[in-house]
Amino acid sequence: MQPKPGLSRLASSPDSMEASHLVSMSSPRVSPSQSRLKYMSLGVLVLQTTTLVLTMRYSRTLQGEGPRYLASSAVVSAELLKILICLLLVFYDHSFSFCVLNRVLKEEILNKPMETLKLAIPSSIYTLQNNLLYVALSNLDAATYQVTYQLKILTTALFSVSMLGKRLGLYQWLSLLILMTGIVLVQWPTKSLDVSSLSAGSQLVGVIAVLIACFSSGFAGVYFEKILKETKQSVWVRNIQLGLFDLVFSLMGVFVYDGERVRESGAFQGYNPLTWTVVALQALGGLVIATVIKYADNILKGFATSLSIILSTLISYFWLEDFDPTSVFFLGAVLVIAATFLYGYEAEVCHQPQQSLDWSST
Repeated sequence: MQPKPGLSRLASSPDSMEASHLVSMSSPRVSPSQSRLKYMSLGVLVLQTTTLVLTMRYSRTLQGEGPRYLASSAVVSAELLKILICLLLVFYDHSFSFCVLNRVLKEEILNKPMETLKLAIPSSIYTLQNNLLYVALSNLDAATYQVTYQLKILTTALFSVSMLGKRLGLYQWLSLLILMTGIVLVQWPTKSLDVSSLSAGSQLVGVIAVLIACFSSGFAGVYFEKILKETKQSVWVRNIQLGLFDLVFSLMGVFVYDGERVRESGAFQGYNPLTWTVVALQALGGLVIATVIKYADNILKGFATSLSIILSTLISYFWLEDFDPTSVFFLGAVLVIAATFLYGYEAEVCHQPQQSLDWSST
């Protein structure tokens, strides 16, 4: 039985937040209906990216009764949800046949242990990355996080050059230089640091967490792309394999770092509707990226990233009230946005006939 055509060959890795990384494809002429779908998917991406960052930030700083939810537990919950979603998509691709689903999982996962074990490396890195993003948003405002996290474009590009032998165009190298300059300006220290909201120490912790997450995102995304190019397995099956390892490493993180708190109050302590919203948004991030890739392109992806940064900045300032922008921050943010557009424009102009992957979801 042949699988149904769909998004299974276009899905990103689970780094939503996992799941998340930029995919470019050739852009054929589209019909009016496809054009509407393109902009609808783009709107969904802006909404998902902005909502995830803001809800995660709000949930980590909200002062309420009882203990705060454990970030390590939220990562485990997101992994379980991702695995379930991917199982449903494999089930859909094979015409809702339990027999075929069972056969596919047995043949592709159990009967190919070495292929499955290859994903242990990126899955361990993704687990680290997802926990680091909670640390980052516990110590940085959403706007600073959004801009700084675009450094993953640089790390992914460098790993793509070194590991996959890709060649970057002149404008892409220029965009990476502009990107670095913009991020340095965003992180430029100011004299008027509001000690009531964020201390200099906690902000440093947040920045370090984002930087490590950017490097882990770049390496794991390119490594995952390399594996995908070497095999013909469905990306959904690959995501199930990845998710199983993620689940193991995430559970290890829960018991190593929060074992005592789990024994005292349980793994789901502090969970509320907002927490489950964060978990769902993180789990669904890869599916949103896959949809955007099907109908949009790199330039529109950059446009969505820019809108998300602007919205995060406005909401952080007017609603969360944890961000006081400076002229230096605005200059840095403009440079980062410009670099995102320039990198995407070069990719579209100089694209190869085959798809090019940079697994970015935020």
